[in-house]
Amino acid sequence: MVQVCVNGGRGSGDGALVPLSPGAMADSAAEAVAVGASDIHVHPKSPCGEDTLSPKAVAVTLEEIRSRVAVPVGVTTGAWAEPDPAARVTRVHEWTVLPDHASVNWHEPGAEQVAAALLERGVAVEAGIWSATDGAARFAASPLAPRVLRVLAEVTDPNPDTAEDSARELLAALTVTHGRPVLLHGEEGGTWPVLRLAGRLGLATRIGLEDTLFLPNGQRALSNAELVTEGLAQYERAQRTP
Repeated sequence: MVQVCVNGGRGSGDGALVPLSPGAMADSAAEAVAVGASDIHVHPKSPCGEDTLSPKAVAVTLEEIRSRVAVPVGVTTGAWAEPDPAARVTRVHEWTVLPDHASVNWHEPGAEQVAAALLERGVAVEAGIWSATDGAARFAASPLAPRVLRVLAEVTDPNPDTAEDSARELLAALTVTHGRPVLLHGEEGGTWPVLRLAGRLGLATRIGLEDTLFLPNGQRALSNAELVTEGLAQYERAQRTP
């Protein structure tokens, strides 16, 4: 499974190719699915272009994307979009249109409560376990861990020379996954080395403008679809690497 991460926390300062409006997100997601993405992760935006969990923004974003694609669509619940844990839970209960899944960063305050609110509403949970945090240990001890959809092993090391080692350390720290599938991905300079490692290990992965703005050759990516096309090619080549 290759998930496309459409925009992430990026904004207008990252270039016009990063989709920020619901229509642009839907267009970009549809193009990515057309070239092979099988799942979508998106950050709904406020009118100012900031990440938000507001019911209106979540609803219009999901409706626009679902009008164009038939694959699962997930959203973020990152603390940066709503720093107060109780307010984050309230937002989840206020949603009028529900995503298929939502990511919860297990090292963040209130992660258990947010995950519980999502599960209560029938929204699948992606457990975000970031490298260089206590997320793996907290997840291993969580009574909700067996109920998540998948584990997102998120390598935050942006150095292309060390990201693969950081990824292996993170996977080693995930001693308990309760049989949940693991999606491994990196970010910025570490994106492509970690994606190739996911291919060699046969793990799900993701690619998109949230994780990187650049192709492996250093050229600026023109779209999420271009990143997905290259990501699939890199993944498949890595699978054939001894």
